[in-house]
Parts: sequence; structure tokens; C-alpha cells
Amino acid sequence: SGGEEVLVHDAFQSNWIAPLGPQVNAFEAELADITATSHCIALSSGTAALHLGLLALGAGAGDWVICQSFTFAGTLNPVAYVGATPVLVDSEADTWNMDPVALRAAINAAHARGIKPKAIVPVHLYGMPAKIVEIISIAREFDIPVLEDAAEALGSSVGGRPCGSFGDLAALSFNGNKIITTSGGGALLSNRSDWIAQARFLSTQARDP
Repeated sequence: SGGEEVLVHDAFQSNWIAPLGPQVNAFEAELADITATSHCIALSSGTAALHLGLLALGAGAGDWVICQSFTFAGTLNPVAYVGATPVLVDSEADTWNMDPVALRAAINAAHARGIKPKAIVPVHLYGMPAKIVEIISIAREFDIPVLEDAAEALGSSVGGRPCGSFGDLAALSFNGNKIITTSGGGALLSNRSDWIAQARFLSTQARDP
């Protein structure tokens, strides 16, 4: 828009450079607005957003987290960070993303072993929305929360509804190869204020106000 230099100057003049301040607050508010979610926290990376999202859902050692097999390592690494086990399901040919049929099979296989998956992490790869309506329907049927990896899908939508608004939580990325970039960075979205508050607490080194 041509106003970036003015905004950078304003940041220096206000002495709010990072990681907080009015510019960051405005960025979070705009992200929440454009993704039709209620709450947003800007973070250091999309990977950090997924990590904090899994912690909000209580994922930990011994838990299974269902992910899709065709994705970047940043989707899976946070599952390992919390000590959970990633369970990979295949993609379908239409979008190259998580196959709802394979998802259902994976959940049934987990239940046969007495395990209820802790979360489902579908990805909108290359900005192409996954079959998220079907995925959410299956997740609701089995009462499993969805952490939507929308790292590459800011601006994409399904039926007029923005990617990032379907899951219980959603992650965005602003790495150099993403839709918009802050060179690095990411964000966590949710309609649950308590989850975003917990993420904000942990992202600031668990310091009490």
C-alpha cells in the first residue's frame, strides 16, 4: 500500500519494536477479523503456533495425534515436542490433503486399541483447502478436537468461510514463502479465549502479569 515505511517509523518512534505493542495488537485484531475468529496471538513461527495449540489441547506423552502424511516437517515436529505420537494418514487425490476416509479408518484403528486420539491436524497444503467440512464432521462424530494447519492458506476459503475458522484452533505462518511474510512469525487462532490466554502466557516465558 506504500504505507509500510511510515508504520516502521511509527514503531521506532513509539519504542514498541517487539514482541508487543500497538502494531502487534492491531495485527492480531486484523488476523482474527479476516479469518472470522474471535481471538488471535502473534507468535515466532507457525510451528510455535501448532506447539502451543497442542499444549492447549492437553496433548502429551502417550497421546496419539492424527496428521496427514503429505506436509512439511513443521506440522509433525510439535507433536514430538509434547511427547505425543504422530499418526500419519494418507491424502486424497482432489486436494492432496488429509483423506476423510483414511481419517475415519485411523480413528477406528485407534479405538480398536483402546486409544482415543487427542487431536486431528489437517493441513491446507499450498493454499488448497482440505476437505475440511468432512474432516470436521468426522472429528465431531468422535469428539476429537481439530488443530487446523492453515499456515499456507491465509485468504483461502471453503464455501465462503475462511480457512483457519473451521478448527477448534488454527495455526498461520508468516515465513518468507507464505501468503504474507514478516520474514518469520506465525499466529494461533481460536474462538476460545482461555486457550489463547494460555498460549500468550507460555509464549512470554510463563511470566505472571
